[in-house]
Amino acid sequence: MKLLDSLRFRIATLFQRSRMNAEMEEELRSHIQHRADDLERSGLPRAEAERRARVEFGGSLRVKQECQEAAGGTLVESFVQDLRFALRMLRKSPGFTVVAVVTLAMAIGANAVVFGFMDALILRPLNVPQADTLYGTEYGLDTGFQSYPNYLDLRDRNRSFDGLAAFTFAFVGMDTGENPSRASGYAASGNYFDVLRIQPYLGRFFHGSDEHGRNSAAYLVLSYVYWHSRFEDDRGVLGRVVRLNTHPFTIIGVAPPEFRGTVLFISPDFFMPIVNQEQVNGENILDARGSTHGIFETFGHLKPGVTPTQAVADLQDVGAYLEKTYPKEFAQKSFSLGHAGLTSFDRAVRAFMTGLMLLAGLILLAACANLGSLFAARAADRSREVALRLALGASRLRILRQLLTEAVLISLVGGTVGLLGSIVLLQRMSMWQPFPGAPIHVPLHPDARIYAVSLALALVSGFLFGIVPVRQVLRTDPYQIVKSGSTGRVGQRITLRELLLAVQIAICAVLVTSSMVAVRGLARSLHGNFGFETRNAMLTFTNLAMAGYSGDAVAAMQKRMIDAIETIPGVKRVGLVNNYPPLIYAAGSRVNIFKQETRDRTPSNIASIPYRFDVSPGYFEAAGTGLLAGRAFTWHDDKNVPALAVVNREFAGKLFGSVPDAIGRYFALQDGTRVQIAGVVEDGKYLSLTEDQQPAIFLASFQLPPSQSSCLVVRSPRDPQQLAPAIRNKLRELDAGLPVDISTWNTMLDVVLFPARVATVSLGVMGAMGAMLSITGIFGLAAYSVSKRLRELGIRMALGAQRKEVLHAALGRPFKLLACGSTAGLLLGILASRVLSFIVYQATPRDPLVLAGVVLAMSLLGLLATWIPAQRALSIDPMILLREQ
Repeated sequence: MKLLDSLRFRIATLFQRSRMNAEMEEELRSHIQHRADDLERSGLPRAEAERRARVEFGGSLRVKQECQEAAGGTLVESFVQDLRFALRMLRKSPGFTVVAVVTLAMAIGANAVVFGFMDALILRPLNVPQADTLYGTEYGLDTGFQSYPNYLDLRDRNRSFDGLAAFTFAFVGMDTGENPSRASGYAASGNYFDVLRIQPYLGRFFHGSDEHGRNSAAYLVLSYVYWHSRFEDDRGVLGRVVRLNTHPFTIIGVAPPEFRGTVLFISPDFFMPIVNQEQVNGENILDARGSTHGIFETFGHLKPGVTPTQAVADLQDVGAYLEKTYPKEFAQKSFSLGHAGLTSFDRAVRAFMTGLMLLAGLILLAACANLGSLFAARAADRSREVALRLALGASRLRILRQLLTEAVLISLVGGTVGLLGSIVLLQRMSMWQPFPGAPIHVPLHPDARIYAVSLALALVSGFLFGIVPVRQVLRTDPYQIVKSGSTGRVGQRITLRELLLAVQIAICAVLVTSSMVAVRGLARSLHGNFGFETRNAMLTFTNLAMAGYSGDAVAAMQKRMIDAIETIPGVKRVGLVNNYPPLIYAAGSRVNIFKQETRDRTPSNIASIPYRFDVSPGYFEAAGTGLLAGRAFTWHDDKNVPALAVVNREFAGKLFGSVPDAIGRYFALQDGTRVQIAGVVEDGKYLSLTEDQQPAIFLASFQLPPSQSSCLVVRSPRDPQQLAPAIRNKLRELDAGLPVDISTWNTMLDVVLFPARVATVSLGVMGAMGAMLSITGIFGLAAYSVSKRLRELGIRMALGAQRKEVLHAALGRPFKLLACGSTAGLLLGILASRVLSFIVYQATPRDPLVLAGVVLAMSLLGLLATWIPAQRALSIDPMILLREQ
């Protein structure tokens, strides 16, 4: 009951304040009158009795305030007073307010954007039921990739997963009866949708019961986005027959709108049973146990009570069984688990996003240091006001609360502006297509979590820079300040705001160093030696399966295409590589290589695991790959001659010691085929720009079973805008229905360079923001130093000090802080930039241009920030100043 009575009383004080104040006034007047009556009866005159009673009672305002505080009624009122006073003070200093709000808006906006990406790529699971128990498997060197037969054993023999599904990518030509076009999708196991536990938006999904062997389930499920854009929400699409690479498939369903596939940032157009993949790519992967690219990824829900560690141990047991049962086709490698959606890219994405979050955190820390320094200087400028308030009876706690209210108000306004900007940016980024035609989609949808993080960052930031002046206010001596007029002291001690500025400059130097390292590395990447020459090279991608070619007709058509393009004026050389050339779409696949004398071709006897590419005669000349020894392939190197290979320098040195010793030597493939080395070419990059040097072999494509998907490399100095139509016309003369995609090699490398470019742009933006923060911080300290020493500088100039001496006295301290902070930041930036070498090719912090650029950039920032304070210091008129003082 006491609690209810207290609560009722406090509510009454909030909503019935006038009546409560009137009652309090009446009660106080009654107390004074009763005391005056007592004094009057003791013999004092009435007027004197009333005066004495009021003196004894004390100040009525103080008593009323104490009563209101005891009743809890002043909390809201004092908060409103603090808020109004804060608004009034900030309105009086528009320059300070704008700088503070913009500073925080940039910092909080940057953190909100980075958190939005982290939320979409890492924190937010796939939009499927029980996503927290859905795990993908990683296996071996090419994480995620494995063969279809191995997947079947993994699915049937594991005891940890409640079903294990698999998928890989399928790129097809889709003919709906009008306007045939290219489409990309998933070739998935029959239990794909059952394992995901989702329901179709329209029609039905395919299931394991629909599969009855190779090419037995010609069904198609459309993604909601593709159904909406290509079929215009036509519900009559169910049962319709479309053609994928000339083969008929029946549309049976549409996936739900919220489901965008099981690779988080790659959205498929369709889903098809993997047992029919042979129809779309002409290759039977269902029986190829030694294949490393049959399955892109497997995933499933862990059974109740099973931990990821137990599941990994279970998968290792299955792997040991496969190694023992199929020693020539299966090499035991380590299994690991990752949350489905990013399994095969998990470590790279997490590392990049973690680094980006750290940089964004540094920006926020620099902003807080900047504002903390400005708030400390602002509190010093208001020292006389604070002293007067203390002298008039205000408590130090109340003054601190008022200053903290200003800080939190600025942080909330800045946080709101930053959040609004981040929402606009994230919405635009969600529609961004970095590679036209590629099915890339990042699910950036600002939600309550981003709002909550932004609010938390705003409040924490306001508290952090708002408490900087606490020590300054607590040690304030009102008598000394009122007497001297200021707390400004300039001595040899390092003050808190100077320390904060040094930290801020160091953070800025780290960001500037990292951004320059990234820019320099990217510039080198664009002109680096990849083992092939991208300039003056066109790539022509064809898929003969889409035009109905198969068997020996594929090789014959490929030879005709090469001959036809070589007749185009200006074309120097044309070569063919099956699937994709090095670096493009992770083209390199690894193979097991054995020495020719090895009879037991088990994993323990593997001599090397190089990348393998199947190429035609003319490829090395067309690609600009230098031949170091021996010879390249000729058109006589067909199925009628023994198997030949061209290897790179790394492979030759690893197996045979040197380049000359490798020529004419033999090695063996997994199936026992003896291959003779015809030539050795220079090393290159095959899967990633940042990879260590890897061995590679190039086999003669016309000695092997034909691949329907291939790329023609065309070497020509002609303008690509003129050469592309000529190539397209030549191929249409051969077959008007042949799908052709033509681009420059440099354009295709955009995919490879995309992570480096994103890192460079991100670091560049962070570096620019850090530079802006440093300018405002150095400017604030320099301006404060000049304003507090105007009298001293005037006396120096009156006594004959030179301009250089005045500048040294006024700005020497800010420049010392700039030098110390920049040096510390440069050293930290050099250490931090080593991480960039895993993202940006040839990024090194030991580049003299990078070091010189950082020194120059920080010097220019210092000069820019101190220009106005320097002009003010030099424009002092000693006579006017001393007369005013």
